[in-house]
Amino acid sequence: MSIDIVNSSLRLGLVSPDWTFVFQLINTLILYLILRKFLFGPVTAFMEKRENEIKNQIQAAKNLDLEAQQLKADYEAKLIHADDEGKDIVKKYTQRAENRAFEIVKAAETEVDTMKLNAHRELERERVKAVNELKGQISELTILAASKVVEKDLNEADHKELINKFISEVGETQWQN
Repeated sequence: MSIDIVNSSLRLGLVSPDWTFVFQLINTLILYLILRKFLFGPVTAFMEKRENEIKNQIQAAKNLDLEAQQLKADYEAKLIHADDEGKDIVKKYTQRAENRAFEIVKAAETEVDTMKLNAHRELERERVKAVNELKGQISELTILAASKVVEKDLNEADHKELINKFISEVGETQWQN
């Protein structure tokens, strides 16, 4: 029964094996070739071109992403370096401040030592001046004692008494230069 349906449909004109069928086949083949040449080729080329553009855009996006990640890593490294550099600068200026403070203290100590030395020199000058004044007074007393000796004729006991009196008046001063 199914074979009868196919044979009857061939005879009814749906698909008949005559020249019309052959021309339809040739027309379809020509249409396919024309479409292939003018439609499928450009459409396929357009699709390949578009596909390549999309692939290039994806690759460019990946490259930009890698570049962005590299820049991010560089900036993070620079931030770390900047932080370390800031710490180094603070450390350097702290060290400079400490050195300056040490220099100021050292200068103050030197100034104090100089002041002490000057004070000692001044005291020594005052001592020498006092000794010289004392020498002058002793000289005057010696001259006074000599004049008393000359006025009075002394024997040895008077002479010793006069010397002891002179020593008690002057004191036991040691002469220093």
